[in-house]
Amino acid sequence: MNSEKIEIFDTTLRDGEQVPGCKLNTEQKLIIAERLDELGIDIIEAGFPISSPGDFESVSEISKLVKNAKVCGLTRANKKDIDTAAEALKSARKPRIHTGIGTSDSHIRYKFNSTREDIIERAAEAVKYAKKYVEDVEFYAEDAGRTDNAYLAQVCEAVIKAGATVLNIPDTTGYCLPEEYGQKIKYLKENVKGIEKAVLSCHCHNDLGLATANSIAGVINGARQVECTINGLGERAGNTALEEVVMILKQHKNLNLHTDVNSRMLNEMSLMVSDLMGMAVQPNKAIVGANAFAHSSGIHQDGVIKNRETYEIIDPEEVGVNASSIILTARSGRSALAYRFKHIGHEVTKNELDYLYLEFLKIADVKKEICNDDLRLIMEAFKLENRVAG
Repeated sequence: MNSEKIEIFDTTLRDGEQVPGCKLNTEQKLIIAERLDELGIDIIEAGFPISSPGDFESVSEISKLVKNAKVCGLTRANKKDIDTAAEALKSARKPRIHTGIGTSDSHIRYKFNSTREDIIERAAEAVKYAKKYVEDVEFYAEDAGRTDNAYLAQVCEAVIKAGATVLNIPDTTGYCLPEEYGQKIKYLKENVKGIEKAVLSCHCHNDLGLATANSIAGVINGARQVECTINGLGERAGNTALEEVVMILKQHKNLNLHTDVNSRMLNEMSLMVSDLMGMAVQPNKAIVGANAFAHSSGIHQDGVIKNRETYEIIDPEEVGVNASSIILTARSGRSALAYRFKHIGHEVTKNELDYLYLEFLKIADVKKEICNDDLRLIMEAFKLENRVAG
């Protein structure tokens, strides 16, 4: 059975940049866009062209630069937005306009002071208008996570009829549970007339820590595009983390799904985005955090030293990390200490290790982490004491 491809839609440069303090200039965006293209991303959402002259320029310049990925510009469901996006995207080899409108009762009532019928009409008109400029039009149903499924299906049918090629089903507030979001995608697959003409896309937020889980539930139930960001950056608690989706699909081969992302570039990409945006990655972040392949517990260290797979389901090299880290702390055992001594050029016997371990614990009880310099001092003291005793 052939594996099905999941397209990766990266919105680091649009949704990811909405993090307070993470604003990028055009030059920085071009650096990231070029690397995203090399990474194997299918669609790069370059920005929201009408939002500012700087964003327009960035989308325009990225359109000229990107060689392989589709380049996407975001709009609201109005002609001026769409005109501006089309102008910014005119140099793109594969342009996409991403337009949409809120569909939940909350958005319809409080944001638009409108009706369900009017929203469907506006949605279809926007897609039809965007279609005059590009063949590839993605429609987003903002707050789809809290939108009634039957009504959402009506919206989807209308925009497919108007020419939408991709249907973005955002869990805008991060409200859905994975089973609930998966069932929403399944419902649309089974109840939207003409659904075979469009790709269903997951765009999940992380307000309850479920963005990645919801996206995976979505693809299991028929979505074939995931919208995500490097390091999970994004509005409020962030978006689905690109690196997590890529590695989940790579590890769980039974899902029979794959991406074209070069996973060996993930760590490098994470560091670049973190540096350019000035946004540190939490150490315990899955896949790309500093501690993702670090071990400090003696039991874990002993297992990893004997066979890496005892406590690691991913080979660090698969994501561009040179090797696992054995971190020496007061919780470390003798095997970890011997391993680290060997790493700095000292093979120790069992009797030597017994003594060295006791000296190591004295320092480990007052320091959070023991470094190589500490080990060298312990070894020098041990050799000196033995010479004096001899």
